[in-house]
Amino acid sequence: MDQLDVALMTAMREHPRVGDLELSRITQVARATVQSRLAKLEQAGIITGYGPDVDLVAAGHPVLAFVTLEIAQGLLEAVTAELDSLPNVLEAYVTSGNADVVCKIAATSHEDLQTTLLHISRSGSVARSTSVIVLSELVKPRVDPMLRKGALAGSSRAPNYRRPPDL
Repeated sequence: MDQLDVALMTAMREHPRVGDLELSRITQVARATVQSRLAKLEQAGIITGYGPDVDLVAAGHPVLAFVTLEIAQGLLEAVTAELDSLPNVLEAYVTSGNADVVCKIAATSHEDLQTTLLHISRSGSVARSTSVIVLSELVKPRVDPMLRKGALAGSSRAPNYRRPPDL
């Protein structure tokens, strides 16, 4: 990824409904360059979707928790199926360290969270769980700073870009 790729993704996050023509204006590169770069980013699996961001609180799910799971030996597939069946489980990751799995869970209330946690704990594949309830968000989910830091140095414009004449 180079600076143009990062600029395109940043512009897309700042203007989520923007089209290729407007992206070309924002990033000051040709429309065909924008289309080509986006196609390459999609094919490489870097851009994985264009869905809307959802505010969980506004959507009625104000309780957020991170849950660590210690699972019974060899039952990762069973835990995967169990977590996948629970709509409140937003994300789950296999981890190193004391916990085998870390989950991000959203709930409509503390009671709703408790119901989800009890369901998980009743699973025969989970030996132990630990929950941490989120009190507030310090840093919103982001990738732009990391991408900018890692972008390859060089020109952020395609060589065939022509600046409009001064009027």
